[in-house]
Amino acid sequence: MDSSTDREKEPFRLWKLTYKDRRGKAHRLGKWWLETKDHLSIVRRFPGLSEKAQTKALARQIVRLVACRMTGEQPGPDLTRWLEQVPPKLLSRFAEIGLLDGSRAAGMKPLREHLADFRQSLLDKGDTAKQAREVTTRAGKVLDGCGFTVWSQIRADRVASYLARLREGGNGISAQTSNFYLQAMKQFCRWMVQNRRASESPLMHLKGLNVKTDRRHDHVQLEVDEVRRLLATAAAGPDREGMTGAERRLLYKLAVESGLRANELRTLTIGSFDLSACTVTVQAGYSKHRREDTLPLRRETAGELRAFLAGRAMGAKVFGGKWKRLTGQTAQIVREDLAAAGIDYRDTAGRFRDFHALRHTCGSWLAACAVPLTTIKEIMRHGDLRVTSRYAHSLRGQGARAIEGLPDLSLSKPESEQAKATGTDGKSVENGPEKLGGKLGGIERVSVPSVRFGAQNEGAAMQTAGSAEVAENTGKTAFSADNPDRSRRDSNPRNLAVVRFSRPSP
Repeated sequence: MDSSTDREKEPFRLWKLTYKDRRGKAHRLGKWWLETKDHLSIVRRFPGLSEKAQTKALARQIVRLVACRMTGEQPGPDLTRWLEQVPPKLLSRFAEIGLLDGSRAAGMKPLREHLADFRQSLLDKGDTAKQAREVTTRAGKVLDGCGFTVWSQIRADRVASYLARLREGGNGISAQTSNFYLQAMKQFCRWMVQNRRASESPLMHLKGLNVKTDRRHDHVQLEVDEVRRLLATAAAGPDREGMTGAERRLLYKLAVESGLRANELRTLTIGSFDLSACTVTVQAGYSKHRREDTLPLRRETAGELRAFLAGRAMGAKVFGGKWKRLTGQTAQIVREDLAAAGIDYRDTAGRFRDFHALRHTCGSWLAACAVPLTTIKEIMRHGDLRVTSRYAHSLRGQGARAIEGLPDLSLSKPESEQAKATGTDGKSVENGPEKLGGKLGGIERVSVPSVRFGAQNEGAAMQTAGSAEVAENTGKTAFSADNPDRSRRDSNPRNLAVVRFSRPSP
């Protein structure tokens, strides 16, 4: 053996193994070895590296690890990062002799074993089996695709490159699906850090893609006449997936009027309904945001449900027909009924009218009824108003009717005469609403969110307006020819719902 000359200065020694050949000549092996005492003062030997300096650096890290074990302290950030890069075989040795506690020793396990623990933690915190399976399956696909087997191999650039390859080509995954894979991996990495199996997430800085640039399965709401045709066609149609046409009609109607998701409808039992109060309750275990929700029902629908559920046990599933449970093929069921009703499954913009489109229809109809966005958010049970805004589609013809309701801005006179009438040529302004651009498109009552006048325009308006009537719901009069006192009116009126001008008396 060849001992290191630093033996007296360092709490370890380095050497190379030697052997003698048949002729008695001594030979050294290429690898260095190190020797030191552990936290129990037991001499331990570890294989080093081919370079002496690198083996010495390894020995010093092991000495630091022994010091932490002796004092009961947790390894610092730099020592933890080093442990994450240590080969699994050496980590197993540390765990075997007690240099690492249980949580640190867990870092030596293969990532697949960590992933199994992660899935169990999702179930323990209340996620459904389906949610836990989806998240861990996506994370596992990335781990396998990148070839990661231990924690130290996870690198952000390799994850980003793998997801980019999945998006390539005409049959590649969408940006949203790519984000789902990334979210699953980041969630797994955060769990590793929170459980002290790792020091920091190597994917923390990765950002998702803009899904607006790559939409693959957008939904479109159904028009009122389309829903009526769908319900009528379903009621008269044959059995599908064990459900009669009448049952499917009630299923579609409840989906449109309540905004319930397919999985939430699948979990409803007779006891979920309070038909006297016209409500339906989704249990927290089946709600997407893990919260119990009670939603209102229309009285007519509650009456139909009362007749449909009569004589059935409280714990029985509401939908499912002879199969006693709503099938997972709801998208296929509604697609067949849409085809029978003569309604396209995809519109000209490539958006889909599948079962989830019934939920979009609920949000769109609520928006068309001028329901506040916050109320729609509550009914749809969204966590973010930005998500709710994606459900508020415009119904057919609604935009055209809104534009037709705007004031008519066409000129009643040529531009040169109009300039004189408004005083832009330096002359006085003539009275009369026609001189201000004609009547407001024949609309006597105009709703506007706010009205602001500039100094010149306001003065002109006060000269020409003989009177101004403001809707009773505003509670204010913006201005009047009979009330020139500016101190007694709002100079910057808000929410003027209606302003009607009349010609001043001669």
